[in-house]
Amino acid sequence: MKKILIPIAIIAVIGFIVYSKAVGVYNTFVQTEETINGQWAEVETQYQRRADLIPNLVNTVKGYADFEQETLTGVIEARAKATSITLQADDLTPENIAKFQGAQDQLSGSLSRLLVAVERYPDLKANQNFLELQAQLEGTENRIAVARRNFNQSVQGYNSNLRIFPNNIFAGWYGFERKGYFEASAGSENAPTVEF
Repeated sequence: MKKILIPIAIIAVIGFIVYSKAVGVYNTFVQTEETINGQWAEVETQYQRRADLIPNLVNTVKGYADFEQETLTGVIEARAKATSITLQADDLTPENIAKFQGAQDQLSGSLSRLLVAVERYPDLKANQNFLELQAQLEGTENRIAVARRNFNQSVQGYNSNLRIFPNNIFAGWYGFERKGYFEASAGSENAPTVEF
């Protein structure tokens, strides 16, 4: 009878250890996924803040009758495209983040062209409302950069934890998958050319 109890006790102890590890890994993945979801919400909040500032900026610029309509139309269309792409926190695949980032990059490019075009209008540059909106937009761009960095750090911790042994086995069982990162925009590795 004692000979049977020893193997049963060993199997029970091993089973308990595996069960404890599996539960711990699952709970860790859930917690880090929730952290990523919170970071993603912050990214969306900052992009929404920028999208909310753009109509005010465009309306301020529209007050100058001879301003380039093509530039304003480009900003309005890019904003519409950027705000039409919604990405849920549970669908943060690298492909979906790349689509989202592409639309946001297009909006950033349109805003840059708008701000460059403003340089030709000294009265507009001196307009207090425009200056305040421009300062808010610059602050929002900084907030976006911080939110994206925090999101990427959370994703890095999650993806690293997902890939280490034996967590990768449990992750496969539970269906946890790698999350995507925000990456540098195409062409950002090249410094802009400044000519006088």
